[in-house]
Amino acid sequence: MTEFKRVRKAVFPVAGLGTRFLPATKAVPKEMLTVVDQPVIQHVFDEARAAGIEHFVFVTGRNKAVIEDHFDLQVELQHTLVERGKTEALKALADAMPEAGRTSFTRQQEPLGLGHAVWCARDIIGDEPFALLLPDMVMQAETGCMSAMVELYGRTGGNIISTEEVPWEETHKYGVVVKGADVEGGFRLEGMVEKPPRGTAPSNLYINGRYILQPEIFDILSKQTPGAGGEIQLTDAMLTLAGTQPFYGYTFTGRTFDCGSREGFIKANVAYAMWDREMAENLRPELEALLRDIKPI
Repeated sequence: MTEFKRVRKAVFPVAGLGTRFLPATKAVPKEMLTVVDQPVIQHVFDEARAAGIEHFVFVTGRNKAVIEDHFDLQVELQHTLVERGKTEALKALADAMPEAGRTSFTRQQEPLGLGHAVWCARDIIGDEPFALLLPDMVMQAETGCMSAMVELYGRTGGNIISTEEVPWEETHKYGVVVKGADVEGGFRLEGMVEKPPRGTAPSNLYINGRYILQPEIFDILSKQTPGAGGEIQLTDAMLTLAGTQPFYGYTFTGRTFDCGSREGFIKANVAYAMWDREMAENLRPELEALLRDIKPI
């Protein structure tokens, strides 16, 4: 069996302005809004770490320093918790922390698109395959999406894109894939179509924000002209790369929440609260009553 270079590093493009969630994100990065008791970015980070990722690369922008602070030790807080004997809180903080030297932060000075944000991580990633996790997309499953993708990569190499089923009548809202032959744990990916017109989608599998990519993508991005919206589009670069390298798809069967939208953020909070047995038992009757009694304004 062929052995491929391990996926050791992950990129988190966290420079976005969060315009879909204003005014909440005017002063607080959207990635730091909490789903139950953890920031959105912590949920995504934990998914990557559970998949065996060793180095975490954050592509930030202005007003995002709090993300770096979140993954750092706060000495005063630590000392206070120790003095007060808050062992559970100390353990929660320790569990959320990366090991020393396992994070890197680089800047995307201008909002020039996802492809440009990925390109900004090129020198830190180097000549290695890497994971890419969109921080808006929080995924809930017994086995993490990225963990399953890393397993598929170990069998196939190439590039991996996570997909998820969506109702056929909604395919025009998403980037969807052309599904090829099945392989163990996934399928050959034969193409990608961005927001196909109604009734023309090649499948009902949309791209849901998780990727494993080969480093050749950086050279393509460096030469790429702006696409839709005047931005450097990652999909355009992947289509170019697909001309020379194999792509595979993984179908995620858990729940994905777009926490950059109000609806997705609320759903994520409810879903993660109900995933906790004790919290679910306490909240279920009250939530059912709220949904029954509250009328829209």
